[in-house]
Amino acid sequence: MSSGKTLDHALADATARARSCSNFLANLLDREGEFSGDILTAPLNVAADDVPTGKALRVARRRLALQVALGDLAGVFDLTEVTHRLTDFADRALDLAIRTAIRERTPDADPAGFVAIALGKQGSRELNYSSDIDPIFLFDPHTLPTRKNEEPVDAAVRIGRRVIELLQARDADGYVLRVDLRLRPTPEVTPIAVPIDAAIVYYESQALPWERAAFIRARPAAGDLALGRSFLEAIGPFIWRRSLDFGAIGEIVEITRRIRDHHSQGQTFGPGYDLKRGRGGIREIEFFAQIHQLIHGGRDPALRVGDTRAALAALAASGRIEACDAAALSEAYVVLRTAEHRVQMIDDRQTHSLPTGDALDRVARLDGRADGEALLAHLLPHVTRVAEIFDRLAAPGAAALSTDPDTLAAHLSHAGLNDTAVALTRIASWRAARYPALRSAAAQSALEAVLPGLIGTLAEAPEPKAALNRLDRLFERLPSAVNIFRLLEARPALSVLLVQLLSHAPTLAEELARRPDLLDGLIDASAFDAVPGVSELAAEMRLKTGTDYQAQLDHVRRIVADRRFALGAQIIAGASDPLAVASGYSRVAEAAIEVLATAAVDEFSRAHGHVPGSEFVILALGRLGGGALTQASDLDLVYLFTGDFAGESDGPKPLGATLYYNRLAQRVTAALSVPTAAGPLYPIDTRLRPSGNQGPLAVNFESFARYQRENAWTWEHMALTRARPVFGSPAAREELQAIIDDVLGGNRPERNVIDDALRMRADMAAHKPPAGPLDAKLLPGGLVDLEFAVHVRQLQTRRGFDPHLGRAIAALDLPPSLGPAHDLLTRMIVTLRLVAPDAAEPDLPATRALIARALRLEDWSAVRAALDSARQEVTAAWKGVTYGHAARREGDGA
Repeated sequence: MSSGKTLDHALADATARARSCSNFLANLLDREGEFSGDILTAPLNVAADDVPTGKALRVARRRLALQVALGDLAGVFDLTEVTHRLTDFADRALDLAIRTAIRERTPDADPAGFVAIALGKQGSRELNYSSDIDPIFLFDPHTLPTRKNEEPVDAAVRIGRRVIELLQARDADGYVLRVDLRLRPTPEVTPIAVPIDAAIVYYESQALPWERAAFIRARPAAGDLALGRSFLEAIGPFIWRRSLDFGAIGEIVEITRRIRDHHSQGQTFGPGYDLKRGRGGIREIEFFAQIHQLIHGGRDPALRVGDTRAALAALAASGRIEACDAAALSEAYVVLRTAEHRVQMIDDRQTHSLPTGDALDRVARLDGRADGEALLAHLLPHVTRVAEIFDRLAAPGAAALSTDPDTLAAHLSHAGLNDTAVALTRIASWRAARYPALRSAAAQSALEAVLPGLIGTLAEAPEPKAALNRLDRLFERLPSAVNIFRLLEARPALSVLLVQLLSHAPTLAEELARRPDLLDGLIDASAFDAVPGVSELAAEMRLKTGTDYQAQLDHVRRIVADRRFALGAQIIAGASDPLAVASGYSRVAEAAIEVLATAAVDEFSRAHGHVPGSEFVILALGRLGGGALTQASDLDLVYLFTGDFAGESDGPKPLGATLYYNRLAQRVTAALSVPTAAGPLYPIDTRLRPSGNQGPLAVNFESFARYQRENAWTWEHMALTRARPVFGSPAAREELQAIIDDVLGGNRPERNVIDDALRMRADMAAHKPPAGPLDAKLLPGGLVDLEFAVHVRQLQTRRGFDPHLGRAIAALDLPPSLGPAHDLLTRMIVTLRLVAPDAAEPDLPATRALIARALRLEDWSAVRAALDSARQEVTAAWKGVTYGHAARREGDGA
């Protein structure tokens, strides 16, 4: 509506167009009389005590149709207002019909145990002007009101039939809503109302991919809404899968192709064009959004929205689709849906096709345009743009590889695979289904679809033969290959990263063989973002209160595996500094401790209660304490508790405090380390606790403090310099940190720190030699020597205490060159844990180049030179810390 046009003038113009162009609206105007702008805000009475429910609803729907049409044509209601008004009325009408049907049969019963789950456009609050609704009727046999000796299923079916009758019956006042129940589970054999438990089982085990897409827009709309919410929560994992079957995406795209073929007469743009199913039409906009929601929604809850335009906006905001595509599709959606409404306003028919001839001119004039040609010109750019965007999803794949050996050999040679004999042998064995993962027809079909692109990527690998052999070993170990093939087909860029992982990272290749769904986590650029903070990670890992304990353990293991794999891939792809990756590994581990220790405490307390005035605390040492884990690090933990060791728990099975916390500590260790169906987590090392393996697993703060102040050895105080509380209340952490600060500050036994350190380092060298020439940890002048130099200086000077080694070095009077040496050695150990876990020099020049890039050096010669230089700096620092002692011993000997 233009700014100079009053509401009454706009309404008068809309009324004139409605009378001249639409028989349906003209009839409504005659029946309801002329209205001012008040009609746009007049409430609709969907129920009246003196009017039967069906009649009241039909009259209300008739008035709604006029209200929405005039508000739309006058430009007062935008598309959102139109669809929301239509949907909200449908919800109210459906709810009233359910309540009426139940109360007619059981007047004294509460209308419970029966719910309508709205799918399609009702579910997303996007109903069109003359839409039907697509609910699923579910009932709970335990709470549904029934008559005497009546089976719940019979009662539910009768209620459902009455609801349909109330909504679909026609008389002089028209009808309320058309109801389509064909979206329920197996509609050809199931009753119109389905028991909720049976529906859950169906969606968890038998549902088809298109049904998953349908449930993106599902919501409880009428009846027992709490029952509906519990149902959708139960089937949430069916809809939003972290590990996605990309075959489902292909099937949804294929549905659109079949729709295009079936409605071929509506594909060509012009008169007769199908606004909903045609190429570039409404359904393609909806499917485009839903496909991306299915791909990414399992990991990003912000994408789980039903409204099409809101979904497009969320996808663009998260970087999953281009912002320009989202804007173009949203604009086209408004234009096409508006045109669809104009078509349906003519005769209140559920049609989506533009008419032909004079009828098209009537639709155009109803929309305020000169004629049909003007309307087509308005629609064409949007239809064209939608088709272009959607066609990217439905683009045909590469041509299949030949099965003829000579032709295939020529193709492989042309692709760049020089050793065609090995490639021919491998491909022949895959096609012959040599491995169990390749034996199904689906696996063979998926293999053929991905082979052309995979061969091209392998040809570009630094060592194609080595990558091909590792890929073969991956196939050998896979339980099923179908999903990984479909993932690579849907995201061809992942083939490049996969080949990089196979070429350079045996550690990650082994993990991928155990859990091929780990590759799912790399489907978009967000996998290479920095790992968030501990609190955000913990929120991602934490399931809702009351979740099964085992489910919580599995959930954490899946997220940790995803995060660790992605962090390793960041190094292989050259996307992150290994120092940042080491910090990311640590935050992931700390979040896992937070969530799993909390879950273990809650689970343990159900049987044994809590110890009043006491709590469980975890202290991290070693690389976790210093916030610099590697892919292979274990977790050095000390378990403690506050309060009196003589206390007792208050649960059904009370325990003394010491026994309570020692058993709880065992439970926490199991939660963090014992493999479950979702895989392993972390090795846990508790040998740094007071008295080591001879002492109890958990002690209270008082015992810990007394041990550290009176009995601990130098190596234990050295370990304490990297101690950091990682679990417990803020007050408990602060109290524990105060004890550590007091001990390190000097409240500890007087010992010859240098003598003890030299003896310990000599013992380590004798019993744990370097694993290889690149062992940046154990080589003389490696990280262990650096740590010894730092910790001895800290204990000597009683300052510079910081669990992070880099910051500790900066705070001490150590050579400034030790900081860069620390960074290089840390980058090296983090990288080599992935690409050369045996600490041997890699054979592949490309792997050496990868290591050089990770260390921020030019080439392999620079790596060797930098390693030698760093070791010299560390050796010099270590000798500098111990020089006075060594000189004194030499003098004593003289």
